[in-house]
Amino acid sequence: MTEDFTTEIYYDGDVDESHLANSTVAVLGYGSQGHAHALNLHESGVDVIVGLREDSSSRKPAREEGLEVATAAEAAKQADVVSILVPDTVQPAVYEEIEPHLEEGDTLQFAHGFNIHYNQIQPPEHVDVTMIAPKSPGHLVRRNYERDEGTPGLLAVYQDTTGDAKDRALAYAKGIGCTRAGVVETTFKEETETDLFGEQAVLCGGIAQLIKVGYETLVDAGYSEEMAYFECMNEMKLIVDLMYEGGLGAMWDSVSDTAEYGGLTRGDEIIDDHARENMEEVLRQVQEGEFATEWVAENQANRPVYTQLNQAEKNHEIEDVGERLRALFAWEEANEESEDEDEKTRVQAD
Repeated sequence: MTEDFTTEIYYDGDVDESHLANSTVAVLGYGSQGHAHALNLHESGVDVIVGLREDSSSRKPAREEGLEVATAAEAAKQADVVSILVPDTVQPAVYEEIEPHLEEGDTLQFAHGFNIHYNQIQPPEHVDVTMIAPKSPGHLVRRNYERDEGTPGLLAVYQDTTGDAKDRALAYAKGIGCTRAGVVETTFKEETETDLFGEQAVLCGGIAQLIKVGYETLVDAGYSEEMAYFECMNEMKLIVDLMYEGGLGAMWDSVSDTAEYGGLTRGDEIIDDHARENMEEVLRQVQEGEFATEWVAENQANRPVYTQLNQAEKNHEIEDVGERLRALFAWEEANEESEDEDEKTRVQAD
């Protein structure tokens, strides 16, 4: 399906809430994003029903928050908008349960485009298919809403059967608090491919590997584990916070001249043309669906590679060193208190 795309950013004043009035929204899943969407919509005056397995441990906390709970199929049957917020790997099976209950003019809503873009879910032509994707973990979406603040988000329309798909999606975005901060228009294709590339090449894969290799280089050269940890792991947050708050320029302005000169002259010796070529290859695998095919097959095989790599990552020496060092500092106690508070609003993905 061809998707026309013009960059737009939408705020509260751009939203006509009547497009969600008298509608029932089924939120399938009550994990990080699910609980935030359900509660925020509910407190925005939207009729919400949460879809969960009959044996789900999330049923009790959802009901305790005053939400109606049913099975995914029952929720979809009652709803005009069905928001699928279970993990990507679970979504196709859940979709099979709800597909018979999608009526003409309903909206099938996502927070990530993976299963639509890679054809793991093929929706019927008689429904709208949209995406509202907050660019934040769910517990922060919830926290920001409770503080009368917003969380930036993305909007995409894959299938507009009714002619009102974008307006209804924007009303949903306002209901969860995203248009308070701003919602950027994109496409399912762009959101999916840039998200996967960013995770693999930079945010999760690239940075984690850069930290570990930097740590190992110092330790192998005879420097202490503690110093290697501080320089390659601990200070990463300080630099990223500066970038987050003011971009690369603010970061360069805040570090010493020595750090700036060293970074500007040596950075491209690390991330060189070979690294760029590797990134282009990662992007190609995402664009051509190779990664999606690999990940689907990995789950069908019960995740043997994932399990092995996950365990190896947890066993890396830097994890033991970091645990020892963090326990020595006062800010760790403050972090634990903050995490305990976050856990009150964070439920495991259902």
